[in-house]
Amino acid sequence: MQSKPKILIVDDERDICMALEFILKRQGYDVKSAYTGENAIEIIRKDNFDIVITDLKMGKSDGIEVLKKTKEVSPDTSVIIITAFGSIESAVEAMKSGANDYIIKPFYNEEILLTVRKNIERKKLLVENLAFKHQISQQRISFKDIIANSVSMQNIMETIKKVTPTKSNVLILGESGTGKGLMAELIHYNSPRYDKPFISINCSAIPEGLLESELFGYKKGAFTGAVSDKLGLLSLSHHGTFFLDEIGDMPINLQTKLLKVLETGEVYPLGDTKPSIIDIRFISATNTDLESKIKEGKFREDLYWRLNVIEIRLPPLRERRDDIELLAKDFINKLSASHKKNISSIDREALNCLIEYSWPGNIRELKNVLERAVILTNSDTITINDLPDKLKNDILSRESFPLKIYMSDYEKKLVLNIYLTHNKNKEETAKALGIDVATLYRKLKKFKIED
Repeated sequence: MQSKPKILIVDDERDICMALEFILKRQGYDVKSAYTGENAIEIIRKDNFDIVITDLKMGKSDGIEVLKKTKEVSPDTSVIIITAFGSIESAVEAMKSGANDYIIKPFYNEEILLTVRKNIERKKLLVENLAFKHQISQQRISFKDIIANSVSMQNIMETIKKVTPTKSNVLILGESGTGKGLMAELIHYNSPRYDKPFISINCSAIPEGLLESELFGYKKGAFTGAVSDKLGLLSLSHHGTFFLDEIGDMPINLQTKLLKVLETGEVYPLGDTKPSIIDIRFISATNTDLESKIKEGKFREDLYWRLNVIEIRLPPLRERRDDIELLAKDFINKLSASHKKNISSIDREALNCLIEYSWPGNIRELKNVLERAVILTNSDTITINDLPDKLKNDILSRESFPLKIYMSDYEKKLVLNIYLTHNKNKEETAKALGIDVATLYRKLKKFKIED
């Protein structure tokens, strides 16, 4: 049987405590009250609560002291500050100190219930993610997990190591499949925020109307179909990291709203006039040229500079060929275990093919090619026969590729392709293949290629 959410009310006005107890107990919550900050701190030390609702102004130990002690004892407990209308600035400061929400006196019953429900939902999400967080802590991505044999990647990793401990926003640039999402996770899970939420969203994969409600959330009745409050992903990322993938495809009107979040730290759900205060590190990524989009009026320059405090450009795989062998062997080991295969290696011929291929899909394509090879091979070694024809055909089209790495049927295809490309000119064909003309004659005869 699921236990009732536990709530502690802290206020030196007993009538307010009794009223709140009555309202919340009718909703099935387990509610206790404390009439001083000191008493509340004693109770908090002895018991765990899902929510603490505390008045901001009390005696010696005010709401800020209760907030600090609650977060010290139980960081995941939501703290809701109650403040008078004239002390909104103090409430905002309390939010910056770690409070999760605030309520302004005089308040309505429905407002209390909606605020509590919102924070119960937040608590529920945190609990549901505990197992996931534990798993992440056990297999958390670290710098030693990143293959960076090439000089360009070594330089990038040095930059990332310097950026990771900071709060600075990061913009990651690179072609599709270069590992921008992996770098975002690397930064988050090795930063001081590693045990806080890491939430990502692909700005190009969600329709504009839905993207806004996903990011900012909404209040009940904000639009047709909004039958209850919904927390936005930005609010759920409080104290964590938010990864905006394909930021270049964000609609311009949402760019304006996102800029305000970056400038003020406030999120306004759709249909709400009261903001949530958030502390988020933003990591953005794109495979588009944002500077060109700025010139075209499709991306806000002020937003660009807010997001681009630290810029990281990931090279395409064709520009880091020194990493391909290590990447391939690492993928093969992991994929072999994942698919319960016993594949121990990749032969030189297949590896040379991987190194020479142009990789338009970058690391993502490399992994897909090797997963296919792992699944289909009947051997304990990946060979060139296990690789897709498109890799071999791509290499065949480039004249400078040495003949010696190909064998059997592929040698014949290579000779024939180059021979026809050069209009059956034997001297040019021999030069392109890296062999002498006499050897070419022998190959033509061997493969019965007509003159």
